[in-house]
Amino acid sequence: MFGTRSNRDLETSFEEVRNHQGEPLEIASRSNRGNTEARRTESVVEIPQWRLGRILAVWAAAAVPMGILAWVVAPALATRLSGDGNVPMAKALFIALTAGLLWQLAIVAMLVWREQHSLRWSTVREALWLRPPLSPRTGRRGGRVWWVLIPLIFLYFAEGLIPSLPTPGDRDLAALVESSAGEAFFHGAWGWFALTVVMWVSNTVLGEELLFRGLLLPRMNGVFGRGDWVANGVLFAVYHLHMPWRIPAILLDALILAYPTKRYRSSWIGIAVHSSQSIFFGVIVLTLVL
Repeated sequence: MFGTRSNRDLETSFEEVRNHQGEPLEIASRSNRGNTEARRTESVVEIPQWRLGRILAVWAAAAVPMGILAWVVAPALATRLSGDGNVPMAKALFIALTAGLLWQLAIVAMLVWREQHSLRWSTVREALWLRPPLSPRTGRRGGRVWWVLIPLIFLYFAEGLIPSLPTPGDRDLAALVESSAGEAFFHGAWGWFALTVVMWVSNTVLGEELLFRGLLLPRMNGVFGRGDWVANGVLFAVYHLHMPWRIPAILLDALILAYPTKRYRSSWIGIAVHSSQSIFFGVIVLTLVL
């Protein structure tokens, strides 16, 4: 009887072990399947090469509305807004350009959906190069490769010191911030500060960089070959119809933003470097709001 009980106990124990082990094994199996599906998603995300006509059409879809918003819509809107000095025009530009930058995000989303038939993060990440930078020499992804941002940010701020064409007085943000009217406008104006934050985020994260470095650049090699980053930089410069006085200096962004993005196969490079400017201005404006 004792021996029989031991055998049954052993059978029960083995059954319990199988039951307890079954769950972790099933979880592990699901995890493996998930990893396999993720790798499969990365492998099937193909980035097509666009023809010149399509590249220019996407460029125009971003540039033309920004020009119209800046030079037609904003002046008309400024007449309906209150404030001293250049404040009404500044308010109008904040509203109009934010709308234009959000439109660029919509362009990116529509084109990725049409191309990949999905807006899942695993697909968008590969389609727009939203992945950590990859060292072309070591094959290392992320980690110390991020240190490349330091000299690039330094160069980006140095670019701002290059003399540019005269800026219209009613469109000079720096002059607005330094003026008494600008200080009075921003003081305690949390709503307008929130709008400028949305504008800057849309500019450097969700708008310009996502469209030019995430969407266009990976699809320009078929037309421009090894010079795709140069062409991308030129398109980005002349896109600035809303602030043409900056176009000559912005041509340097081909070297500071487009080339590193291509070299490290990561649009986060351009986003991070470009965003450093937004953070800088954001801190300055925040000091006026407080």
